Amino acid sequence: MARRATSYEDLNYGSLLRVPYRPTERTEARRHATRERIVDAAHELIAVGGYREAQVAAVAERAGAATGTFYRHFPSKAELFAEVFRRASQREVDATRAAGEAAGPPALDRLAAAVEAFARRALRGRRLAWALLAEPVDPAVEAERLVYRRAYAGVFEEILRAGLHAGELPPQNVELTAAALVGALGEALVGPLSPVAGDVDPDALVADLVAFSMRSVTGLVG
Repeated sequence: MARRATSYEDLNYGSLLRVPYRPTERTEARRHATRERIVDAAHELIAVGGYREAQVAAVAERAGAATGTFYRHFPSKAELFAEVFRRASQREVDATRAAGEAAGPPALDRLAAAVEAFARRALRGRRLAWALLAEPVDPAVEAERLVYRRAYAGVFEEILRAGLHAGELPPQNVELTAAALVGALGEALVGPLSPVAGDVDPDALVADLVAFSMRSVTGLVG
């Protein structure tokens, strides 16, 4: 038979047991800061050695956190990688869009600037770019990779639509052209970005990619 509360203290203690825990602003800030350190640590390790470099123990150590703390923020390594991928790829998409916006109009100048930004940023951070574009990954990260490709296609599609509206480009399916550009540029960069690739002349490669893109959207040769 359960003991009956016999005092105010007993009653008060029983009520406290029923009150759900509510984190304070300070504890939430600490939790957020720890999560950010984990994400930043994983990003740094991936940028140096790819996903294989970002083992849970290594990420936790770099973040100054315990392994158990890691799993309180990310149930699996795949979820952490997906978060790192989302943030890193969004920065690249934003930089490509900004380069295009700063260069034009006309649309061809915007497209050339966007393609150049895409390629040069990848070549400057080859290991991270390889991880974003081609390194074999968990399905959760592969799903983010598809989102990333669509976002890039959206940048190119916006430029092409502006060019069509201004009469600067011949009629074409801009969605198809934009998607094809993303696929072609990514495929062209896979070899040079590979961890086993040799020396690459970045200026020559970027010039070739820009020229290819111009021909693709104008139909002009030369």
